[in-house]
Amino acid sequence: MEQKLIALDLDGTTLNAKSMLTVRTKLVLEQAKQAGHIVSIVTGRPYRISANYYDELHLKTPMINFNGALGHIPHYQWNKEYQKTFSREVVFDLLAHKNELGIKVIAAEAKDTLLVDQPQDFHSEFFPNDVSKQQALTKDSLKNDPAAATLMIETQKEATTAAWIKEKYHHEVAVGVWGGPAPVIELEPQGISKAFGLAYLADSYHIKRQNIIAFGDEHNDWEMLEYAGLGVAMKNGTDNIKKIANDITKFDNQHDGLANYLADYLQLAK
Repeated sequence: MEQKLIALDLDGTTLNAKSMLTVRTKLVLEQAKQAGHIVSIVTGRPYRISANYYDELHLKTPMINFNGALGHIPHYQWNKEYQKTFSREVVFDLLAHKNELGIKVIAAEAKDTLLVDQPQDFHSEFFPNDVSKQQALTKDSLKNDPAAATLMIETQKEATTAAWIKEKYHHEVAVGVWGGPAPVIELEPQGISKAFGLAYLADSYHIKRQNIIAFGDEHNDWEMLEYAGLGVAMKNGTDNIKKIANDITKFDNQHDGLANYLADYLQLAK
């Protein structure tokens, strides 16, 4: 079998409902690496809350964060590392209109930077519960353009706020609305998606699109699954993702859907 580039979304795909890697998942991905395939994480998560999974899987390959805005090799200097950003003026404008837009919390990030305008009580790892003076998001503290921004919104204003941002800043940012119960909007540089990061990886490894396998479950996996030669939606994925996927896993992320699919497809040892 030709060498494959295997792109892994994390939440709802590689991770179970407790945001953990199962023993089965770790075993199959290790077998895939030993068989000569390239395993890479392609996630919307920032580096700060995905590095642990990268290390747990003992990866040495590049990782894509912020839905394609950051490509790097953790713990190493990679001469092909990149980071795409958008104007910090977008964040400043959101801060100025925070109350009328129903924004509860704003976080602006880059690879090694996290700034938050205030603590939150949602108990989400995407937003810290405590914010130090050094982490406080202000016009003075945000000195560089961010790679991503995450907004917690009042539920009733989620749709209108997303529409407001799209209309005013469509040339600057791509707007994503989380599919889960949390009313969260994420912003990345316009024109950047997981497909951008995946294409960058494939070009770096000289892998043809037909030899790319991508797994995902949500709206931010759409372009990646379409770009891959084999785009696989999780059984627990959204209906829209399933419609555009080439295939769907037999099991969901709670029952090793990714691992079982990959083991069968790559004909790995049981």
